Order: sequence, then structure tokens, then C-alpha cells
Amino acid sequence: MSLHSKIENKLNEALKAKDKKTYSTLRLVIAGIKDAMIAKKIKDKDVLPDNDLTGLLKKMIKQRNDSAEAYKKAGRQDLLENEESEISIINQFLPKQLGEEETKKICLETIKKVGANSLKDMGKIMGELKKEHSDVLDFSKVSKIIKENLK
Repeated sequence: MSLHSKIENKLNEALKAKDKKTYSTLRLVIAGIKDAMIAKKIKDKDVLPDNDLTGLLKKMIKQRNDSAEAYKKAGRQDLLENEESEISIINQFLPKQLGEEETKKICLETIKKVGANSLKDMGKIMGELKKEHSDVLDFSKVSKIIKENLK
């Protein structure tokens, strides 16, 4: 079953259960999918490939994390909780992200593999990591780890 189908099934379940929070969040996701399909000129009967959809979901989570950070600084607990619940709903459809230690291990191995020795090589490292681990790595963590190890 494609990721798109899973999202639509979950949306239908939320509608039947009258789960307004899940329903509204998944409607936003579906709207984002339709926008991406229009941008890529994909016909309605076709679906967005899972890797593109995963990228879209990660982007949506990043936007919500940024908003949550702003709400936290502003002391808006109600809006912060809203963003966090949307993040948890969207996260259900993403592959499990690796933890800090596993991410660090993969980054260090890739640095050695590419033969990087300065921050100028960061593009090579990121390209290699995206090619092999794009679905399980949080690239904001990756960036910090690489910068710490290639001063």
C-alpha cells in the first residue's frame, strides 16, 4: 500500500471517528500532496511517489517545528500544543528517524568514506548521506554533527 493510500485511509478513519484534530491535519497534508502533484504535473489518477511524499511530510514537520519554536518563545502554550499535535500526526507516516548516536556514527563513517577534511567538503558528505540515508536521517542533526567534526 502506498503512503498516499495510508494517509487517505487514516483521513477516512478520522472522519468516521469524528477526530477533528487528525482530520484537519490530514486535510492539510492532502492539500500539500495535491499542490506537489500540480507542481510536478502529475495527473489525478497517478500518485506522488513515496520518496517525494516523504520529503513533503518532512518539510511540513520542519515548518511546524519552526512555528512551535516561535510559539514557545512568545509564551503561546495553546498554539504550541496545536503544532506539537500536528507534528505527532504527520510523524505517523514517516519512517522512524535514527537516534543521535546512530546518526553520529553514520556521519563519521561518511566523512571517512568521502575523505573530507574541511567544511568545504560538506556538500559531498551531505550528498552521500542523502543518497543512502535520506529517509531515516534528520538533516538538521546531521548538519550540526558534520560542523562539529570538520572545523
